[in-house]
Amino acid sequence: MIQFSPKKLLAGLAVATALTSISSALQVQAAELRMAWSQDATGLDPHKQTAFSSLRLLELIYEPLVRLDADLNVVPAIATSWEFADDAKTLTFSLDPNAKFSNGETVTSADVKASFERLLDEETSAAARSNFLSIESIDTPDEATVVFNLSTADVPILVAMATINAAVVPASEIEAGTIGTEAVGSGPFVLESWEPNAREVLSANDNWAGGDLAIDGITISVLPDEMAILASLRAGQTDFALLNDPLVATLVPMEANLELNRVGVLAYNVLQLNPSRPPMDNLKVRQAMSCAIDRQAIIDAALAGEGKVTGPLTMPAFAQDPANLFCYEQDLEKAKALMAESGVDGFSAKVIAATGEPPVAASEAQVLQAQLAEIGVELEIEMMELNVYVDAWLKGDFDMAVAQNGGRPDPYPMYNRYFTKEGNLAHVSNFPDDELDSLMKQGQAETDPAKRVEIFQAFESRLAEQSPWLWLSTGYSYTAQLKSVSGFEPSPTGTLFGLVNVSVE
Repeated sequence: MIQFSPKKLLAGLAVATALTSISSALQVQAAELRMAWSQDATGLDPHKQTAFSSLRLLELIYEPLVRLDADLNVVPAIATSWEFADDAKTLTFSLDPNAKFSNGETVTSADVKASFERLLDEETSAAARSNFLSIESIDTPDEATVVFNLSTADVPILVAMATINAAVVPASEIEAGTIGTEAVGSGPFVLESWEPNAREVLSANDNWAGGDLAIDGITISVLPDEMAILASLRAGQTDFALLNDPLVATLVPMEANLELNRVGVLAYNVLQLNPSRPPMDNLKVRQAMSCAIDRQAIIDAALAGEGKVTGPLTMPAFAQDPANLFCYEQDLEKAKALMAESGVDGFSAKVIAATGEPPVAASEAQVLQAQLAEIGVELEIEMMELNVYVDAWLKGDFDMAVAQNGGRPDPYPMYNRYFTKEGNLAHVSNFPDDELDSLMKQGQAETDPAKRVEIFQAFESRLAEQSPWLWLSTGYSYTAQLKSVSGFEPSPTGTLFGLVNVSVE
């Protein structure tokens, strides 16, 4: 048997400790995910943000009651289970007793109630407020049970809750007025620092109830040029990147050390008209513009062919063939005839688009500019920084806007906020319509799945025929990674929550 003196043992322990420290340091270094994206968050209040770039960051920090998995099923998050009453007017959640905020406080029913009361307060200007107007009261019979009492049957409210815009935040932070300045969530990561438009540092949240992470943290670099992101990946300086530009994404498979994750999404590209401003208040003008557009040509020219023509509904369970919708095939003769019927002899208008989100916005606007010129519509394109664009968009302060809006697996939470009179973004769509309002409410209250499809397809046909917006295409979500990274699962919602399963060799 080999004997060690106490001195040698201590020396050996010191060496072993040193080696362990070196090993740990290497593991820590290896376990950090170096990430890059081109657009930074525009704010930290999960209830108010609408930009994709903000939502993708906040989904790593906060949690809603439930979330959507990669197959768009509703799965547990803070809540472990839920149940509708037979009349679908009461929804009861059981909370995970292990769920804690990053400050160590347990997530309780009081936090859930305070969060939804904040969402429903008009002064909050919450992005998804109108999806929760059926909530009449919230009971908290104990710390782990929440009961939502609804004014009407409202099955889609469950999907509406599966978004970071319905995140549960600490009641104490609401009372302190620090939501948006402090980021205290119960999600998988903690925001350690944020340098706007430069860098974010996230660390693993030791209090997260969702399980252990294989990475210790994420350092996110903001690189506005996506070709620079690709170069950083090629050089091994970035492990994982979000790509929005299909022209860049299609280059990734050519790189031996890189992998591309590509998944169809529910988000859609659209030319939003402002029907409150002449001549877009003229139905014939709007219809003429719809008929004048060649949607497939826009996909081919601006999106490198990466996408497909879509109507308003992008979710497979509800969408109908766009060929069944009003004037979805370009028909210039019909467009010119409609313009003549409108009494408008051509016009000029300004179209706004955000720089970099989506990166194809400028190209889309240019193709639309050329196509609409064929019927005497002259578009002046104004590119804006994302935060400036979002402010103008939220105010409905535009003639037309090239936009990329998020989708949902259910039409009600996807369009209720835009196309009902109570919708909190109704001033963005500027299109009050009794028939759309009625169909949306019917779809909310109907519990028969087949009847809901009929109702929402009628809603979709009405939207296409009235043409307040001109839906163009739906595309793909792209992420790229070094082959040393594994475990990421992309989602049709475009979320990056799949990073919780990532490991780095």
